[in-house]
Amino acid sequence: MGGMDKIKAGTGVGQDSVLEVRVELVDSEPEIWRRFELRGSLTLSQVHQVLQAAFGWEDAHLHRFVTSDPFAPLRPVDGEFPEVPQWLPGQECEEPGDWPEEDCSLDQLLALGSGGAFYEYDFGDSWIHRIGLVSRWPADEGSPTARLIDGARRGPLEDSGGFPGYEEIMDALADPSHPDHAEHSAWVADITGSDAPFDPAFVDIPAVNRALAEQV
Repeated sequence: MGGMDKIKAGTGVGQDSVLEVRVELVDSEPEIWRRFELRGSLTLSQVHQVLQAAFGWEDAHLHRFVTSDPFAPLRPVDGEFPEVPQWLPGQECEEPGDWPEEDCSLDQLLALGSGGAFYEYDFGDSWIHRIGLVSRWPADEGSPTARLIDGARRGPLEDSGGFPGYEEIMDALADPSHPDHAEHSAWVADITGSDAPFDPAFVDIPAVNRALAEQV
């Protein structure tokens, strides 16, 4: 049975497993990453919620899952470019290669991607998250549905213009003499809803796990 046939036929996997998964934001420097324990049976729509909570996104833009780097150049096969499947919310599936994310599990996606996959959030800023399987073990009754176990650095702010824009904002915040310091400080306070100093290195793991416990 082919890879895509597994999606049509069912899970393609056996007993539910707990997956240790590492997710990093591609091109982040210093690296922004999260490490999770996730049930393999989570649908991609649930994984979307997990990633939104863990990176501090606000679900304000479109997203998709793919099994290979969405920005990698395609190579023709027998003179034709292969269909590249992507998983989207069901109501947004319009093209032949679009698949409902509600009908695909994390375990299925990683199997199709040989242990790896990608999640893109905000097609304008194009925040690309690389998802990698670290290990797996059988789930039991006490296994969490989703738990953040480690991570580094806060996720970038919404609508900050990709990494070039976000880095420019962070540079201005860090330098009171920067000509855009006041403007960017006011913008960050408005986006975060707080006048407290913005710390790009801080990750509130307990707060993320509280959110995950309510969402998935």
